[in-house]
Amino acid sequence: MEINQPEVVAQVQAAFVEYERALVDNDVAAMNALFWHTPETVRYGIAEIQHGGEAIRAWRETCEPVPKSRKLHRTVVTTFGTDFATVSTEFTSDATPLIGRQMQTWARLDSADGWKIVAAHVSLIAMP
Repeated sequence: MEINQPEVVAQVQAAFVEYERALVDNDVAAMNALFWHTPETVRYGIAEIQHGGEAIRAWRETCEPVPKSRKLHRTVVTTFGTDFATVSTEFTSDATPLIGRQMQTWARLDSADGWKIVAAHVSLIAMP
């Protein structure tokens, strides 16, 4: 298995950038389209837990949008073969003095559907 094939890294980076755009713009349809919509999908948020695509979609309909001042730091994309990847990033915003951490597991399960987030975790901590 090859790690970090440049063309695969570029594909995942593009999907991640689209997700980040959707997140900052509160484009719920685009965010939903980038999450794997199955009962196996898990998202651990800052103050909530969703198990399954339906729970994630229901939460997105009522959650507070992320601040427009959100800025990413130290984003790391790691791909494993051609169909599996992780994306880790830190984020800050004017809304809190805390630093955010976000990890996503991405998979390409069907070439027609492209890359999907199959698991995600978001947390906030005091600045180290």
